[in-house]
Amino acid sequence: MARPVSNPPNRFEPTHIEWADDLGPPDAQLQVFEERAKSCLTENRSPDMPFRFGLNPYRGCQHACAYCYARRSHPFLGFGAGTDFDKKIVVKVNAPDVLAGELRHGKARGQLVSVSGITDPYQPLEARYTLTRRCLEVLERFENPVAIITKSALVRRDAEILARMQKVAGASVFLSVPIFDPELARAIEPGAPTPRERFAAMAALSEAGVETGVAIAPLIPGLNESDIPRILEAAQRAGARSAFLSLLRLPGEVREVFEERLRECVPGKAKKVLAALHEMRAGRANEGAFGERMRGHGARWESISQLFDTCCRRLGFESGEAGQEERLRPIGIDPNKRPQARQGELFRE
Repeated sequence: MARPVSNPPNRFEPTHIEWADDLGPPDAQLQVFEERAKSCLTENRSPDMPFRFGLNPYRGCQHACAYCYARRSHPFLGFGAGTDFDKKIVVKVNAPDVLAGELRHGKARGQLVSVSGITDPYQPLEARYTLTRRCLEVLERFENPVAIITKSALVRRDAEILARMQKVAGASVFLSVPIFDPELARAIEPGAPTPRERFAAMAALSEAGVETGVAIAPLIPGLNESDIPRILEAAQRAGARSAFLSLLRLPGEVREVFEERLRECVPGKAKKVLAALHEMRAGRANEGAFGERMRGHGARWESISQLFDTCCRRLGFESGEAGQEERLRPIGIDPNKRPQARQGELFRE
């Protein structure tokens, strides 16, 4: 069901629309914008990320997750960060060809490529455009290792190619499952497959020989920390070998979108969730400093971290062996060495 248009004001536009109270906004319908990109590989400069190069065939995401930090990039296109991000999707139709040209000229050749670090590479439009699959075929041809993070069960379609890549250069897939309860997940992540479908995809990939992991990202204090044991146990049964955890980030307009959805879906918990987040962020809703963005501070965060770490050790996840200070931070990848993309080498919790 389409949600009403609800977008924070675009910080790049001098004006914004306010709807009359008696009419309200119109229903938001999906709009697809096809684009011929000049480049596909983006270079990551953040020490918080375990990869140097990222690949994003789409901009905007139909999964419509309220907390998605990538919403903040949509205003650069002249769109809103709210339902515009969910319903106005930019498709880079020539992505596979551009990627092949960049690799042919040496960019990221043989190095780990993250697909996709900003918006989900397996959102519903992928079933039609197959851009992610065709990009994987290019990466396989050039023997580049790949790491994928997705919420979509559609990833199981590419199990065969990912299994081949695993043997040749390295491939790993992390399924993002931050919320275990299907009803709450549907409210916060309305366009994403159910948690059960994600675990089924994880099992299919694991069975095919692809290294899999689970991402509890984001951790929303007061909402999903009690889900940690159940998520990790379900992931372990599905064949996952690794896990990582990161705290909710609310940069810029993302905060407005998330708070609106939170108050709409779980009004009785909204104040407690926001208060807990501020407690872990030293009184702020967001922390932008490298090394601090993915984690929190204080007794409550330490308790969550210990719960996660204990569960990982009990279930035999590689991340359960991480050290006290680095357990929630991904390790960097040496850009001069070709990584083997084992899950334990991609993320350290």
